[in-house]
Amino acid sequence: MKIALAASEAVPYAKTGGLADVVGALAKLLPQNNCQTLLFLPKYKSIEEQRWKLRRLPGSLAVPVGSRQEPATLFRKDQGRLKVYFIAHPRYFEREGLYTAPQGDYPDNDERFLFFSRAVLESLKKLGWQPDILHCHDWQTALICAYLETLYREDPFFRRTGTLLSLHNLAYQGLFPKESLLKAGFGWGEFTPEKFEFYGCMSFLKAGIVSADLLTTVSPTYAREIQSDPEKGKGLEGVLQKRSQDLTGILNGLDIQLWTPSKDPHLSCRYSASTVLKKKPLCKEFLQKRCGWTPSPTTPLLGIVSRLDPQKGIDLACEVLLPYLKEKSLRTVLLGCGDCALQETLRELARRHPEQIFVSNDFDEPLAHQIYAGCDFFLMPSRFEPCGLGQMIAMRYGTPPIVVRTGGLADTLRDPKSHPEQATGFLAEAPTSSAVQEALERALQTWRQPEQYRRMVHNAIRQDFSWKKSIPLYLETYQRALFKKSK
Repeated sequence: MKIALAASEAVPYAKTGGLADVVGALAKLLPQNNCQTLLFLPKYKSIEEQRWKLRRLPGSLAVPVGSRQEPATLFRKDQGRLKVYFIAHPRYFEREGLYTAPQGDYPDNDERFLFFSRAVLESLKKLGWQPDILHCHDWQTALICAYLETLYREDPFFRRTGTLLSLHNLAYQGLFPKESLLKAGFGWGEFTPEKFEFYGCMSFLKAGIVSADLLTTVSPTYAREIQSDPEKGKGLEGVLQKRSQDLTGILNGLDIQLWTPSKDPHLSCRYSASTVLKKKPLCKEFLQKRCGWTPSPTTPLLGIVSRLDPQKGIDLACEVLLPYLKEKSLRTVLLGCGDCALQETLRELARRHPEQIFVSNDFDEPLAHQIYAGCDFFLMPSRFEPCGLGQMIAMRYGTPPIVVRTGGLADTLRDPKSHPEQATGFLAEAPTSSAVQEALERALQTWRQPEQYRRMVHNAIRQDFSWKKSIPLYLETYQRALFKKSK
């Protein structure tokens, strides 16, 4: 099967969040499962030709944007059996950030990604590579599905190409003024509530949802939530209900080459499931020293690795942790950046309680690994979480998570209340400070009962969150999309 992946980010080339991890893993694993695979990405400023040894293809493409033509240049890198193509346009992509500047979103994000979406289709035609499936991700590439249903509907090159749109987070929908419809090359006939219109705006994501052959999202629970809960569906729940037969929740996997404590180069002491109880305390000691603290093996250590955003419930964490910081009964290490107000709140907590909370707002990959390995618990109180990778990584490192029962968090954790012998973490029943505090208090009670805590650590580290369960589900979904297209 021939699969073309189109996304705005993918590891190792460009990343702002979990989308990059998922696309990067799929792109790497599909060729290992008998799929000819191409990956298309924008060539951002950070993707340097010399560093990545990119090869520029001769000539250029003329990509329609509104009434004008914009040139696109293609670069290629062979990553084993995977071929990665980068679409270059200096004015659109030679910028410091992928989507935002310090003052906010780039105002021309509509042009940037409608250009990229259409350039993917024109690139495939230039290469003469006819995909069986075009797998698009989030709003940045959702218009590819819409283009194939409208402007390219009669194009014989794509006559047999099916489309799959993966919804990673409905909080980001690509909403733009209605005039963006014309920039994209569509007519006003597409600007209706049944098609691309969303409360007077042009919605890139909705255009993809109503146009794609099939849809996936990143966990079974999130697939149900976005059809029934307005808070999770973000106004698209009705559209998704209409497509319920075409929507599948497939849990994300982890890159186990990157996240394996027995091979992790960032750890002071590596360990496996058989040595976790002996060697994990050494990682805790190292982490506390790195924070400038005198190590205390008897004080519970809580870790947070997160984007600082209201979605992630960091404000709830601050509220819940304050009494423990004052009592000096708990230490916390937090790594994350984002919302300026949350960053300042956390810095103030660290100034007031320097022996109890350590905060780093820098991107620090080694520290992230050390937090997953060195902490006794991992706090992730997200108000909603389509899938979540942090809780999976924490369990893989033998660190029981404390999370809210939502999305992929609910799908991946077992709580002692329902699984007393097989528990892997703690579920708060709602995204409220009282519910999160109740879950944290249960975690600390377990910490005070060493036998129960050790059993939970063993249960957690033995969980399998690799892609070997998810890849067959994607392959099955590709076959379904291809069958639907053929009909």
